[in-house]
Amino acid sequence: MSKANKLKIFNDPIYGFIRIPNALIFDLIAHPYFQRLRRISQMGLSYLVYPGAHHTRFHHALGCVHLMQKAVQVLRFKGIAILDEEEQGLLCAILLHDIGHGPFSHAMEHSIVEGVSHEYISIQFMKELNTLFNGSLTEALSIFTGKHSKRFLNQLVSSQLDIDRLDYLKRDSFYSGVAEGNTNSDRLITMLNVVDGNLVVEEKGIYSVEKFLMARRFMYWQAYLHKTSVVAEQLLISILKRARFLIAKGTKLNASTSLTFFLNNAVNKDSFTTETLEIFAQLDDTDILSAIKEWQNDGDFVLSELCKKILNRRLLHIKIKKEPISQKRFEDKFLETKKAFNLTDEETSYFVFKGKLENKAYDRYDQNINILKKNGKIVDVAKLSDHLNLNALSKTVTKYYICYPKDAV
Repeated sequence: MSKANKLKIFNDPIYGFIRIPNALIFDLIAHPYFQRLRRISQMGLSYLVYPGAHHTRFHHALGCVHLMQKAVQVLRFKGIAILDEEEQGLLCAILLHDIGHGPFSHAMEHSIVEGVSHEYISIQFMKELNTLFNGSLTEALSIFTGKHSKRFLNQLVSSQLDIDRLDYLKRDSFYSGVAEGNTNSDRLITMLNVVDGNLVVEEKGIYSVEKFLMARRFMYWQAYLHKTSVVAEQLLISILKRARFLIAKGTKLNASTSLTFFLNNAVNKDSFTTETLEIFAQLDDTDILSAIKEWQNDGDFVLSELCKKILNRRLLHIKIKKEPISQKRFEDKFLETKKAFNLTDEETSYFVFKGKLENKAYDRYDQNINILKKNGKIVDVAKLSDHLNLNALSKTVTKYYICYPKDAV
Protein backbone atom coordinates (compact mmCIF):
# COMPACT_ATOMS: atom_id res chain seq x y z
CA MET A 1 0.00 0.00 0.00
CA SER A 2 1.41 3.41 -0.92
CA LYS A 3 2.15 6.04 1.68
CA ALA A 4 -0.47 8.36 0.19
CA ASN A 5 -3.21 5.84 0.94
CA LYS A 6 -2.27 5.92 4.62
CA LEU A 7 -2.96 9.62 5.14
CA LYS A 8 -6.59 9.01 5.93
CA ILE A 9 -9.10 10.83 8.14
CA PHE A 10 -11.60 9.75 10.80
CA ASN A 11 -14.88 11.53 11.42
CA ASP A 12 -15.04 12.11 15.16
CA PRO A 13 -18.21 13.37 16.92
CA ILE A 14 -16.12 15.54 19.26
CA TYR A 15 -13.58 17.23 16.99
CA GLY A 16 -14.88 16.61 13.49
CA PHE A 17 -12.29 15.29 11.07
CA ILE A 18 -9.16 13.76 12.62
CA ARG A 19 -6.22 13.43 10.26
CA ILE A 20 -3.72 10.57 10.44
CA PRO A 21 -0.40 12.45 10.20
CA ASN A 22 1.87 9.79 8.71
CA ALA A 23 2.30 6.17 7.63
CA LEU A 24 3.70 4.94 10.98
CA ILE A 25 0.63 6.14 12.89
CA PHE A 26 -1.59 4.52 10.26
CA ASP A 27 0.27 1.20 10.54
CA LEU A 28 0.05 1.28 14.35
CA ILE A 29 -3.70 1.93 14.19
CA ALA A 30 -4.10 -0.90 11.68
CA HIS A 31 -2.23 -3.39 13.88
CA PRO A 32 -4.39 -6.01 15.66
CA TYR A 33 -3.04 -4.88 19.07
CA PHE A 34 -4.57 -1.46 18.51
CA GLN A 35 -7.71 -2.65 16.73
CA ARG A 36 -8.53 -4.59 19.92
CA LEU A 37 -9.28 -1.21 21.55
CA ARG A 38 -12.46 -1.04 19.43
CA ARG A 39 -13.69 -3.82 21.72
CA ILE A 40 -12.62 -2.26 25.04
CA SER A 41 -15.17 0.03 26.70
CA GLN A 42 -13.82 3.45 27.68
CA MET A 43 -16.07 3.80 30.74
CA GLY A 44 -16.46 0.17 31.75
CA LEU A 45 -19.99 -0.56 32.94
CA SER A 46 -21.03 3.11 33.19
CA TYR A 47 -23.54 2.46 30.39
CA LEU A 48 -25.70 0.87 33.10
CA VAL A 49 -26.05 4.42 34.45
CA TYR A 50 -25.65 6.50 31.27
CA PRO A 51 -26.99 4.55 28.26
CA GLY A 52 -24.92 6.56 25.78
CA ALA A 53 -21.57 5.67 27.37
CA HIS A 54 -20.72 2.91 24.89
CA HIS A 55 -17.66 4.57 23.37
CA THR A 56 -14.33 2.74 23.30
CA ARG A 57 -10.65 3.18 24.02
CA PHE A 58 -10.19 3.34 20.24
CA HIS A 59 -12.20 6.58 20.06
CA HIS A 60 -10.23 8.06 22.94
CA ALA A 61 -6.80 7.21 21.54
CA LEU A 62 -7.57 8.83 18.18
CA GLY A 63 -8.87 11.95 19.94
CA CYS A 64 -5.62 12.15 21.92
CA VAL A 65 -3.55 12.06 18.71
CA HIS A 66 -5.63 14.94 17.36
CA LEU A 67 -5.10 17.07 20.48
CA MET A 68 -1.38 16.23 20.60
CA GLN A 69 -0.94 17.52 17.06
CA LYS A 70 -2.55 20.79 18.16
CA ALA A 71 -0.32 21.02 21.24
CA VAL A 72 2.84 20.55 19.19
CA GLN A 73 1.69 23.19 16.73
CA VAL A 74 0.97 25.71 19.54
CA LEU A 75 4.29 25.14 21.31
CA ARG A 76 6.30 25.41 18.10
CA PHE A 77 4.52 28.67 17.28
CA LYS A 78 5.71 29.98 20.65
CA GLY A 79 9.32 29.10 19.82
CA ILE A 80 9.61 25.82 21.74
CA ALA A 81 11.96 23.45 19.93
CA ILE A 82 10.32 20.11 19.17
CA LEU A 83 12.25 17.95 16.70
CA ASP A 84 10.41 15.86 14.11
CA GLU A 85 11.43 12.62 15.85
CA GLU A 86 10.19 14.05 19.17
CA GLU A 87 6.83 14.92 17.61
CA GLN A 88 6.65 11.39 16.23
CA GLY A 89 7.46 10.05 19.70
CA LEU A 90 4.71 12.16 21.27
CA LEU A 91 2.11 11.01 18.74
CA CYS A 92 3.03 7.34 19.10
CA ALA A 93 3.15 7.52 22.91
CA ILE A 94 -0.26 9.16 23.22
CA LEU A 95 -1.78 6.85 20.60
CA LEU A 96 -0.64 3.76 22.52
CA HIS A 97 -0.95 5.05 26.12
CA ASP A 98 -4.05 2.91 26.83
CA ILE A 99 -3.21 -0.13 24.69
CA GLY A 100 -2.67 -2.26 27.80
CA HIS A 101 -6.22 -1.90 29.13
CA GLY A 102 -8.08 -5.13 29.71
CA PRO A 103 -11.80 -5.84 29.26
CA PHE A 104 -14.09 -3.11 30.63
CA SER A 105 -11.02 -0.95 31.29
CA HIS A 106 -10.25 -0.51 35.01
CA ALA A 107 -12.84 -3.00 36.27
CA MET A 108 -10.76 -6.03 35.31
CA GLU A 109 -7.27 -4.65 35.94
CA HIS A 110 -6.56 -6.80 39.00
CA SER A 111 -8.94 -9.66 38.21
CA ILE A 112 -7.41 -10.94 34.97
CA VAL A 113 -3.83 -10.40 36.17
CA GLU A 114 -2.38 -9.99 39.65
CA GLY A 115 -0.52 -6.80 40.52
CA VAL A 116 0.02 -5.87 36.88
CA SER A 117 -1.22 -2.40 35.91
CA HIS A 118 -2.49 -1.45 32.47
CA GLU A 119 0.47 0.97 32.20
CA TYR A 120 2.89 -1.94 32.61
CA ILE A 121 1.06 -3.95 29.94
CA SER A 122 1.03 -0.90 27.65
CA ILE A 123 4.81 -0.75 27.91
CA GLN A 124 5.08 -4.46 27.02
CA PHE A 125 2.88 -3.89 23.95
CA MET A 126 4.97 -0.88 22.93
CA LYS A 127 8.22 -2.83 23.30
CA GLU A 128 6.83 -5.60 21.12
CA LEU A 129 5.64 -3.09 18.52
CA ASN A 130 9.02 -1.35 18.66
CA THR A 131 10.64 -4.62 17.62
CA LEU A 132 8.08 -5.16 14.84
CA PHE A 133 8.56 -1.58 13.57
CA ASN A 134 12.37 -1.66 13.63
CA GLY A 135 12.92 0.67 16.58
CA SER A 136 10.44 3.36 15.47
CA LEU A 137 8.94 3.55 18.98
CA THR A 138 12.17 4.07 20.93
CA GLU A 139 11.47 7.79 21.36
CA ALA A 140 7.83 7.06 22.28
CA LEU A 141 8.92 4.59 24.98
CA SER A 142 11.31 7.15 26.43
CA ILE A 143 8.48 9.68 26.67
CA PHE A 144 5.85 7.21 27.91
CA THR A 145 8.08 5.96 30.73
CA GLY A 146 8.92 9.57 31.75
CA LYS A 147 12.62 9.21 30.96
CA HIS A 148 12.96 11.73 28.12
CA SER A 149 15.43 14.54 28.83
CA LYS A 150 12.84 17.15 27.78
CA ARG A 151 10.46 16.97 30.75
CA PHE A 152 7.64 18.82 29.02
CA LEU A 153 7.36 16.01 26.46
CA ASN A 154 6.77 13.50 29.27
CA GLN A 155 4.28 15.91 30.88
CA LEU A 156 2.23 16.22 27.67
CA VAL A 157 1.61 12.46 27.86
CA SER A 158 1.36 12.02 31.64
CA SER A 159 0.71 14.79 34.16
CA GLN A 160 -2.22 16.49 35.88
CA LEU A 161 -2.93 18.49 32.73
CA ASP A 162 -2.00 16.04 30.02
CA ILE A 163 -3.51 15.33 26.63
CA ASP A 164 -5.04 12.09 27.93
CA ARG A 165 -7.18 13.94 30.50
CA LEU A 166 -8.08 16.73 28.10
CA ASP A 167 -9.65 14.19 25.75
CA TYR A 168 -11.28 11.75 28.14
CA LEU A 169 -13.07 14.42 30.18
CA LYS A 170 -14.53 16.03 27.07
CA ARG A 171 -15.32 12.69 25.42
CA ASP A 172 -16.79 10.96 28.47
CA SER A 173 -18.87 14.04 29.22
CA PHE A 174 -20.24 14.02 25.66
CA TYR A 175 -21.16 10.32 25.55
CA SER A 176 -22.51 10.11 29.10
CA GLY A 177 -24.42 13.37 28.88
CA VAL A 178 -22.84 14.69 32.10
CA ALA A 179 -22.52 18.28 30.88
CA GLU A 180 -20.64 19.42 34.00
CA GLY A 181 -17.64 17.37 32.86
CA ASN A 182 -17.14 19.28 29.62
CA THR A 183 -13.86 21.19 29.25
CA ASN A 184 -12.49 23.68 26.73
CA SER A 185 -9.52 21.65 25.48
CA ASP A 186 -8.79 24.12 22.65
CA ARG A 187 -8.43 27.01 25.10
CA LEU A 188 -6.21 25.02 27.45
CA ILE A 189 -3.92 23.84 24.66
CA THR A 190 -3.66 27.38 23.27
CA MET A 191 -2.48 28.59 26.70
CA LEU A 192 0.31 25.98 27.07
CA ASN A 193 3.93 27.06 27.20
CA VAL A 194 7.29 25.75 28.42
CA VAL A 195 9.52 27.39 31.07
CA ASP A 196 12.78 25.82 32.31
CA GLY A 197 11.85 22.62 30.52
CA ASN A 198 8.49 22.23 32.27
CA LEU A 199 4.98 22.57 30.91
CA VAL A 200 3.12 25.63 32.20
CA VAL A 201 -0.15 27.42 31.50
CA GLU A 202 -0.13 31.13 30.71
CA GLU A 203 -1.99 33.30 33.21
CA LYS A 204 -4.80 34.05 30.77
CA GLY A 205 -5.76 30.38 30.95
CA ILE A 206 -6.17 30.15 34.72
CA TYR A 207 -9.97 30.10 34.62
CA SER A 208 -9.88 27.33 32.03
CA VAL A 209 -7.64 25.34 34.39
CA GLU A 210 -10.09 25.92 37.25
CA LYS A 211 -12.96 24.73 35.06
CA PHE A 212 -10.90 21.70 34.03
CA LEU A 213 -10.25 20.70 37.66
CA MET A 214 -13.87 21.20 38.66
CA ALA A 215 -15.00 19.18 35.62
CA ARG A 216 -12.69 16.35 36.67
CA ARG A 217 -14.22 16.37 40.16
CA PHE A 218 -17.76 16.30 38.74
CA MET A 219 -16.96 13.44 36.36
CA TYR A 220 -15.46 11.29 39.10
CA TRP A 221 -18.40 11.60 41.49
CA GLN A 222 -21.13 11.71 38.85
CA ALA A 223 -19.77 9.11 36.42
CA TYR A 224 -16.61 7.15 37.22
CA LEU A 225 -17.47 6.71 40.92
CA HIS A 226 -21.25 6.84 40.53
CA LYS A 227 -22.72 4.37 42.99
CA THR A 228 -24.25 2.18 40.27
CA SER A 229 -20.95 2.07 38.37
CA VAL A 230 -19.17 1.10 41.58
CA VAL A 231 -21.48 -1.78 42.48
CA ALA A 232 -21.54 -3.07 38.87
CA GLU A 233 -17.74 -3.05 38.76
CA GLN A 234 -17.54 -4.92 42.07
CA LEU A 235 -19.99 -7.52 40.79
CA LEU A 236 -17.87 -8.03 37.69
CA ILE A 237 -14.77 -8.53 39.82
CA SER A 238 -16.70 -10.97 42.02
CA ILE A 239 -17.80 -13.00 38.99
CA LEU A 240 -14.18 -13.55 37.94
CA LYS A 241 -13.20 -14.34 41.53
CA ARG A 242 -15.97 -16.95 41.81
CA ALA A 243 -15.09 -18.44 38.43
CA ARG A 244 -11.45 -18.85 39.51
CA PHE A 245 -12.60 -20.46 42.78
CA LEU A 246 -14.83 -22.99 41.00
CA ILE A 247 -12.20 -23.85 38.38
CA ALA A 248 -9.62 -24.43 41.13
CA LYS A 249 -12.07 -26.94 42.66
CA GLY A 250 -12.32 -28.80 39.33
CA THR A 251 -15.52 -27.28 37.92
CA LYS A 252 -15.62 -27.00 34.13
CA LEU A 253 -16.68 -23.51 32.97
CA ASN A 254 -17.14 -22.62 29.33
CA ALA A 255 -15.22 -19.53 28.21
CA SER A 256 -13.06 -18.32 25.33
CA THR A 257 -9.55 -19.73 25.02
CA SER A 258 -7.92 -16.47 26.10
CA LEU A 259 -10.19 -15.97 29.14
CA THR A 260 -9.78 -19.63 30.13
CA PHE A 261 -5.99 -19.17 30.19
CA PHE A 262 -6.20 -16.28 32.68
CA LEU A 263 -8.80 -18.07 34.82
CA ASN A 264 -6.55 -21.13 35.05
CA ASN A 265 -3.27 -19.31 35.62
CA ALA A 266 -2.18 -16.80 38.25
CA VAL A 267 -0.40 -14.25 36.06
CA ASN A 268 1.86 -11.62 37.64
CA LYS A 269 4.76 -9.47 36.45
CA ASP A 270 7.24 -12.34 36.77
CA SER A 271 5.11 -14.66 34.62
CA PHE A 272 3.93 -12.01 32.14
CA THR A 273 5.93 -13.28 29.14
CA THR A 274 5.71 -12.47 25.43
CA GLU A 275 3.45 -15.51 25.06
CA THR A 276 1.19 -14.17 27.82
CA LEU A 277 1.06 -10.82 26.04
CA GLU A 278 -0.15 -12.50 22.86
CA ILE A 279 -2.96 -14.23 24.76
CA PHE A 280 -3.85 -10.97 26.51
CA ALA A 281 -4.05 -9.31 23.07
CA GLN A 282 -6.93 -11.68 22.23
CA LEU A 283 -8.91 -10.64 25.30
CA ASP A 284 -11.65 -7.98 25.20
CA ASP A 285 -15.14 -7.11 26.44
CA THR A 286 -16.82 -9.76 24.29
CA ASP A 287 -14.95 -12.57 26.09
CA ILE A 288 -16.33 -11.40 29.43
CA LEU A 289 -19.87 -10.79 28.22
CA SER A 290 -20.12 -14.14 26.44
CA ALA A 291 -18.82 -15.91 29.55
CA ILE A 292 -21.34 -14.12 31.77
CA LYS A 293 -24.18 -15.11 29.41
CA GLU A 294 -23.00 -18.71 29.58
CA TRP A 295 -22.42 -18.78 33.33
CA GLN A 296 -25.85 -17.39 34.23
CA ASN A 297 -27.14 -20.94 33.75
CA ASP A 298 -24.40 -22.59 35.80
CA GLY A 299 -25.36 -24.89 38.66
CA ASP A 300 -23.44 -22.79 41.18
CA PHE A 301 -25.94 -20.42 42.81
CA VAL A 302 -23.39 -17.69 43.53
CA LEU A 303 -21.94 -17.53 40.01
CA SER A 304 -25.36 -17.78 38.38
CA GLU A 305 -26.88 -15.02 40.54
CA LEU A 306 -23.95 -12.65 40.06
CA CYS A 307 -24.11 -13.06 36.28
CA LYS A 308 -27.87 -12.51 36.17
CA LYS A 309 -27.50 -9.33 38.21
CA ILE A 310 -25.12 -7.84 35.63
CA LEU A 311 -27.05 -9.01 32.55
CA ASN A 312 -30.47 -7.94 33.81
CA ARG A 313 -29.27 -4.87 35.72
CA ARG A 314 -30.66 -6.21 38.98
CA LEU A 315 -27.66 -4.98 40.89
CA LEU A 316 -26.96 -5.13 44.59
CA HIS A 317 -28.21 -2.23 46.66
CA ILE A 318 -25.45 0.22 47.56
CA LYS A 319 -25.34 2.86 50.26
CA ILE A 320 -22.59 5.49 50.27
CA LYS A 321 -21.77 7.36 53.47
CA LYS A 322 -19.25 9.99 54.61
CA GLU A 323 -18.38 7.91 57.67
CA PRO A 324 -17.13 4.30 57.78
CA ILE A 325 -19.83 1.63 57.78
CA SER A 326 -20.32 0.32 61.31
CA GLN A 327 -19.37 -3.29 61.92
CA LYS A 328 -22.79 -3.97 63.49
CA ARG A 329 -24.64 -2.76 60.40
CA PHE A 330 -22.40 -4.85 58.17
CA GLU A 331 -22.89 -7.97 60.30
CA ASP A 332 -26.67 -7.47 60.39
CA LYS A 333 -26.88 -7.31 56.55
CA PHE A 334 -24.48 -10.24 56.28
CA LEU A 335 -26.49 -12.50 58.58
CA GLU A 336 -29.84 -11.58 57.02
CA THR A 337 -28.53 -12.38 53.53
CA LYS A 338 -26.90 -15.62 54.67
CA LYS A 339 -30.17 -16.77 56.22
CA ALA A 340 -32.39 -15.62 53.33
CA PHE A 341 -30.43 -17.58 50.70
CA ASN A 342 -29.15 -20.38 52.96
CA LEU A 343 -25.51 -19.62 52.15
CA THR A 344 -22.16 -20.26 53.80
CA ASP A 345 -20.08 -17.32 55.08
CA GLU A 346 -17.79 -17.59 52.05
CA GLU A 347 -20.74 -17.54 49.64
CA THR A 348 -22.42 -14.64 51.47
CA SER A 349 -19.27 -12.52 51.08
CA TYR A 350 -20.00 -12.24 47.34
CA PHE A 351 -23.32 -10.52 48.09
CA VAL A 352 -22.54 -8.43 51.16
CA PHE A 353 -19.34 -6.39 51.29
CA LYS A 354 -18.08 -2.93 52.06
CA GLY A 355 -15.32 -0.67 50.84
CA LYS A 356 -14.25 2.92 50.33
CA LEU A 357 -13.90 5.39 47.45
CA GLU A 358 -11.19 8.03 47.26
CA ASN A 359 -10.77 10.96 44.92
CA LYS A 360 -8.46 13.94 44.76
CA ALA A 361 -9.17 16.31 41.89
CA TYR A 362 -5.80 18.06 42.18
CA ASP A 363 -2.53 16.96 43.79
CA ARG A 364 -0.36 19.96 44.65
CA TYR A 365 2.67 17.76 45.36
CA ASP A 366 2.78 15.53 42.28
CA GLN A 367 3.43 17.25 38.93
CA ASN A 368 1.39 20.24 39.97
CA ILE A 369 -0.12 22.64 37.42
CA ASN A 370 1.99 25.79 37.24
CA ILE A 371 0.75 29.14 35.98
CA LEU A 372 3.10 31.49 34.11
CA LYS A 373 2.32 35.03 35.29
CA LYS A 374 2.77 38.05 33.05
CA ASN A 375 5.80 39.13 35.09
CA GLY A 376 7.49 35.79 34.38
CA LYS A 377 6.93 34.22 37.81
CA ILE A 378 5.75 30.60 38.08
CA VAL A 379 2.99 29.97 40.65
CA ASP A 380 0.99 26.87 41.55
CA VAL A 381 -2.59 27.22 40.30
CA ALA A 382 -4.02 26.58 43.79
CA LYS A 383 -2.06 29.51 45.23
CA LEU A 384 -2.88 31.92 42.42
CA SER A 385 -6.54 31.04 41.99
CA ASP A 386 -9.21 33.14 43.66
CA HIS A 387 -11.53 30.12 43.47
CA LEU A 388 -12.23 29.14 47.07
CA ASN A 389 -12.86 25.52 46.14
CA LEU A 390 -9.48 24.92 44.50
CA ASN A 391 -7.65 24.33 47.78
CA ALA A 392 -10.45 21.98 48.81
CA LEU A 393 -9.93 20.04 45.59
CA SER A 394 -6.35 19.36 46.73
CA LYS A 395 -7.63 17.25 49.64
CA THR A 396 -8.49 13.59 49.29
CA VAL A 397 -12.23 13.00 49.63
CA THR A 398 -13.08 9.58 51.06
CA LYS A 399 -16.51 7.97 51.01
CA TYR A 400 -17.56 4.57 52.36
CA TYR A 401 -20.01 2.09 50.90
CA ILE A 402 -21.85 -1.11 51.74
CA CYS A 403 -23.46 -3.42 49.17
CA TYR A 404 -26.13 -6.03 49.81
CA PRO A 405 -29.15 -7.63 48.08
CA LYS A 406 -32.10 -5.43 49.01
CA ASP A 407 -34.66 -8.17 48.36
CA ALA A 408 -32.97 -10.34 51.02
CA VAL A 409 -32.81 -7.78 53.80
